[in-house]
Amino acid sequence: MKILFSFLPKPEQQTNLIERFPEAEFIFQKPLDEETLKSADVFVTYGEDLHASHIENADRLKWIMVASAGLEKMPLKEIANRNILMTNVRGIHKTPMAESILAHILSIKKSLPTVAENQRKGEWSNRVKSSELFGSTALILGPGAIGGEVGRILQAFGVHTIGCNRSGKISNYMDEMTSFADLKAVLPTADIVLSILPSTDETRELLTYKHFHCMKRSAIFMNFGRGDVVKEEVLVRALKDECIAHAVLDVFEKEPLREGHPFWSMNNVIVSPHMSSHSSQYVIRALDIFSRNLSAWMSGIEKMENIIDLEKGY
Repeated sequence: MKILFSFLPKPEQQTNLIERFPEAEFIFQKPLDEETLKSADVFVTYGEDLHASHIENADRLKWIMVASAGLEKMPLKEIANRNILMTNVRGIHKTPMAESILAHILSIKKSLPTVAENQRKGEWSNRVKSSELFGSTALILGPGAIGGEVGRILQAFGVHTIGCNRSGKISNYMDEMTSFADLKAVLPTADIVLSILPSTDETRELLTYKHFHCMKRSAIFMNFGRGDVVKEEVLVRALKDECIAHAVLDVFEKEPLREGHPFWSMNNVIVSPHMSSHSSQYVIRALDIFSRNLSAWMSGIEKMENIIDLEKGY
């Protein structure tokens, strides 16, 4: 059995895999080698280097492990047509992303950017606006593993959490739930609106100008899911019209964010270069999931972690 990686774990991580699974042949190559892929049974990737033409030629490929949560760059249709199993690392981002999200919220609430700017200017001023997180309401679009972890932490700060998903079905650490269809009804109650939604047919451009017009003028909008949940021109307009007070953006329609984009110079926007999930533990956690799944797969166990529904795209 040949297992091809198109990224390079640390040497000791590679050695651990080889020693744990001696019956498998591991090949670690970066970038993707198309000829090697043709004879691989398992392919492990970050999900940005596999195209439809690769699937056509990879006759032996049975399982694709994506060491990421996002799948929008994967040729899902072709993978489904070949009936290839696909899994990802859903869930490993929850700790670093929840910490990043909370850091941004507290920074804004306590005006830390202003404090830092005053320090750079050598200006002593204690007339800095500060507000409490306690008693506020957070609306979380996409209350899955990451959203649930954010909800758990926010509840510890005394925040009322509202989850929003396609069905309105209950999710962990949400005080109440709503659906995409009823989103406008709850937006006026939220002090923080956080999107952690994936990119799917249902979520692309889900948020319109009318949604931002429904929000509190003091609201913080945060996007840590995928950039196409709202058109950037719509968000720029909403910010200029003061429909909301702040936007914290970790993802964008096109990345990297182009030079001269309005977001760079807007005082009420924080640009985070798609880094909220960065962690020294990322690859370790990804390989833990892969190893558990590989053990199950080699034992003929069908129940594996994070199997992707290729029709839904998640």
